Amino acid sequence: MAAAAARGAAAARSPLVLHRHPHPAHHRRLRLLPLVAGGGGGSPPRVGRRIRASREKGRRVGVRVFARYSQAQDFSTRLQDRAGELPKLVEDLLQTSISTGPRGAFRFAQGIQAVLGVGGEWLNDFSKTANTSAGIPAQMQLGLLSPLYLRRLFERMGATYIKLGQFVASAPTLFPAEYVEEFQNCFDRAPPVPYSEIESILREELQQPLDSVYEYIDPVPIASASIAQVHGARLKSSQKDVVIKVLKPGIEDTLVADLNFIYVVARILEFLNPELQRTSLVGIVKDIKESMLEEVDFRKEATNIEAFQRYIDAMGFDRQAKAPFVYRHCSTKRVLTMERLYGVPLTDLDSIRSLVPDPELTLVTALNVWFGSLISCESFHADVHAGNLWLLRDGRVGFLDFGIVGRISPRTWAAMEVFLASFATDDYNAMASALSEMGATGNDINVNEFAKDLEKIFSSIQDLDTEVIVATARTPDATAVSANVVVDDRQMNALFLDLVRVSESYGLKFPREFALLMKQLLYFDRYTRLLAPSMNMLRDERVNISSRQQARRVDRFQ
Repeated sequence: MAAAAARGAAAARSPLVLHRHPHPAHHRRLRLLPLVAGGGGGSPPRVGRRIRASREKGRRVGVRVFARYSQAQDFSTRLQDRAGELPKLVEDLLQTSISTGPRGAFRFAQGIQAVLGVGGEWLNDFSKTANTSAGIPAQMQLGLLSPLYLRRLFERMGATYIKLGQFVASAPTLFPAEYVEEFQNCFDRAPPVPYSEIESILREELQQPLDSVYEYIDPVPIASASIAQVHGARLKSSQKDVVIKVLKPGIEDTLVADLNFIYVVARILEFLNPELQRTSLVGIVKDIKESMLEEVDFRKEATNIEAFQRYIDAMGFDRQAKAPFVYRHCSTKRVLTMERLYGVPLTDLDSIRSLVPDPELTLVTALNVWFGSLISCESFHADVHAGNLWLLRDGRVGFLDFGIVGRISPRTWAAMEVFLASFATDDYNAMASALSEMGATGNDINVNEFAKDLEKIFSSIQDLDTEVIVATARTPDATAVSANVVVDDRQMNALFLDLVRVSESYGLKFPREFALLMKQLLYFDRYTRLLAPSMNMLRDERVNISSRQQARRVDRFQ
């Protein structure tokens, strides 16, 4: 009873986590029933049955042939109608091919290898299930286009497709639910590049001897992902500790080749099937391409970091929060040298308690700085997981890694603000109005019915079971204590998916930044349950969400 009461109290405190129950009705199978013709006076002669069966078969064949002929005619007519657009398509494809260069052929060969590898996995799995009574599992019926095997294919294809998979996972407003759920498991794992290659890139980019810039560089990387690798170092002139983020060799060419290929496919598909233009397929691919190319241009990340620090200074948060200082004299498009910050993740409760007397105030600071950036900064940090949000040794909140940022329009934020306020007070009519405004398509929305559907979604919100794991690793000179909140990301992501499903049934389409914002709010919900379990972050008076309350500070910043 006490445990149940505790869970109930926790559920009331946690406004952002959805508990879903499976709905078997969603998986009903259709059965074809035999058609039985009743005769008036008994069975017709056997010959007559054969003649009628032959005629019926002939009619069916004729219908199929006519249908195929009509489809071919329709397709031919559509191509003729779009013949005027063909020169533009050819010109676009030629320009894309030229910009891709010889790298495209190499990536094509790698793609074939990846398809053969994952195809072999599918065939092996298929052979194990083909002869069973249960039949072929749903996840195998689409072959390599099934979510599971497509995710495996993306991981084999490397950096571009891993990032694309992560984009799919973060955009439930754009992709089918089963793909969004599966691509939650798309991990960015990559072995480190040998330091000799990193050293060559540094020399090439900085155009000067490395020992004139750095006192030393640690050859063992701090971290290695598909796109970049990070090394610790110390500057020669100031003796400041820094981290160097280096773009891995060949990544940019690979990215351009892969994204151009995806663009070409999207362009051809839209040309062959004009209906796809309604889905803005080429527009989505262009957005993905722009976003990914920004991520491999470290000058953009440096600009994002500096803009965030200017926002912190202008808003008077400089004693409470910090972004790393960028050393421009040893930063380029492929190299980013930043101040090294020392601290602990916001999930490391024991270490946080050793640094500050009240962890709850640390959380309030992080929330206020982040919420303020939504309306007062050029961009907001769109990846505030525990590795990127720290409590520093001096008690300030550190924001790290600005490779993924979001930009929110005033209209979207105005609707989001109403949504958050209604979310905290269970005002579903206001929530429905805010979402209708955010995803407006010109359709007339029945707000009352929409509100009822939203209430059905959010009425079952409960706090997820949270397991705090503390791992202690002792070294000769230090003791590192880390804590993690272990939660089910799929269950949390269900909030997006259910919300998107219901909203789409009313003709609403949300901007991608809505999903980005909601994901960050779920990260903060994790931190709240660990650092301030009795706090409701959307209703706490210390947390400043309202843009009206921040008007004076915004004016100062602008």
